[in-house]
Amino acid sequence: MLKKMILSGALALTTMSMTLAPAIARPLEEVISSGVIRVGVNPSLPPLGKFDEKNEIVGFDVDFAAEIAKMLGVKLEVVQVGSPDRIPFVASDKIDFVMGAMTRTTERAKVIDFTAPVHTEVLGVLTTQAQPYNDWKELDTADVTFVQVRGSTPVAFIEENLPNAKMTLLDNYADAVRALAQGRGTAMIDVIDFMGEYMNRYDSVDWKIVETPIDIYYCGLGVNKASTGLKDWLNVAIYDMHRRGKTDELWKEWFGIDMIAPVQASPYF
Repeated sequence: MLKKMILSGALALTTMSMTLAPAIARPLEEVISSGVIRVGVNPSLPPLGKFDEKNEIVGFDVDFAAEIAKMLGVKLEVVQVGSPDRIPFVASDKIDFVMGAMTRTTERAKVIDFTAPVHTEVLGVLTTQAQPYNDWKELDTADVTFVQVRGSTPVAFIEENLPNAKMTLLDNYADAVRALAQGRGTAMIDVIDFMGEYMNRYDSVDWKIVETPIDIYYCGLGVNKASTGLKDWLNVAIYDMHRRGKTDELWKEWFGIDMIAPVQASPYF
C-alpha cells in the first residue's frame, strides 16, 4: 500500500510546483490570536484517519493534532483532505499544516516545507517465526509464495526485485493477512505498520517482521513555506511529544503495535 505508496499526490507535483504561486500563510502569532489551528487529515488512510460511526474523522492524525492544539492553547479544526489536494491546501493557506503519511521528498519540498519527523513507515516483510528469513533479498526463490493485495504497489516491486518468487493475489488486506496466518503463503511485503490491526486478529500466530527492512519512510507535518514561526514551534512540540512518549502512546493505541522504527527524540532539528 505504502499507504497507496505516497499515493496519487506525487503525480501532480511537477505541475503543482509550476502553477502554485507562494501564498501568504498565517504566521504563528496569527494562529494563536485566532484561537484555532486548521489541520488537514485524510480519512481514507486508517488508522491515521478514518470516519467513525458518527461520520466524524478520527485516528492517530486527529489525536496527534489535538495534542498539538492543546500545547499551543488553541482549538483544533480538522479539515478533510485527499491525497491529490493535501499539498495544494497547504500551499494556498487553506490549512496550517497537513498530516496523512506525509513522507518527506525532494519534489514535495519544492512546494511546501516539512517539520521534523512525526513517525516512520517501514516497507518490509511480514512472515512468521517458522520462516528462516532475515533479509528480504533471501526471499527471491521459488520456495516462497507472497500473499499480496491485487493492484498494490508491492506487487510490481516483487515482480521486479524478487522475480523467482510466486505470488497469490487477494482483494484486500484482511484476506491477505488471514491467508498468511493460515499458512497459505510464506510472506507479505507492505508498509508493515498498517498491518498491526490485522495481525492482532490472529494472536495465536507467532508473527515475524524480517529484520532488514526494504525501506523506511520518514513522515512529518507539511507546512506552508511562508508560515513564519509555525514550523519552528511545531518542531519543538514534536520533539516534546517524542521525548515524553506521547507519540508512541498514540501510535500503539491506533495501530495496535509499537512503531517498528521509532523516531528518536533529538533536540537537534
